[in-house]
Amino acid sequence: MAGGIAPRGVTKERAAEYKGHMTFAVAMACVVAAIGGSIFGYDIGISGVNTMDPFLEKFFPVVFRRKNSPTRNNYCKYDNQALSAFTSSLYLAGQVSTLAAAPVTRNYGRRASIICGGISFLIGAALNAAAGNLAILIIGRIMLGVGIGFGNQVRLCRCTCRRWRRRTFGAG
Repeated sequence: MAGGIAPRGVTKERAAEYKGHMTFAVAMACVVAAIGGSIFGYDIGISGVNTMDPFLEKFFPVVFRRKNSPTRNNYCKYDNQALSAFTSSLYLAGQVSTLAAAPVTRNYGRRASIICGGISFLIGAALNAAAGNLAILIIGRIMLGVGIGFGNQVRLCRCTCRRWRRRTFGAG
């Protein structure tokens, strides 16, 4: 690794000494970490652009009027199905595309998955930047989610112990 301070390589004999097993505790730690990361990302997504007045005024005028109404409490201001669809479309697309990326990684390699994810993310960013209505905005969010899902699958594959990769993610 360029610029790294790690040893140049590990011999096969030393790698064979590691006898780690997938235990229930390890699996639960992974699940808790994944859920924690999802909740953190969801929180950032909700408190970001969704509270900006120009954005709400253009795409969610009902929410914008509620937000500026002094008689409503904070919970009811953002209670809107379209806003929920906008927010959750990215995360749902990311979860589904992570599973769909496994065969692509298995058959064509990690490079193909990274390229597919990058192209999807680029298309999603362009659609969101040029969006004039809510439908295009949600389609752009879905494409962003596909890009994140493909990238996430590659990252998860690399973080997994080599002998578990094929069974877990379909990649070697």
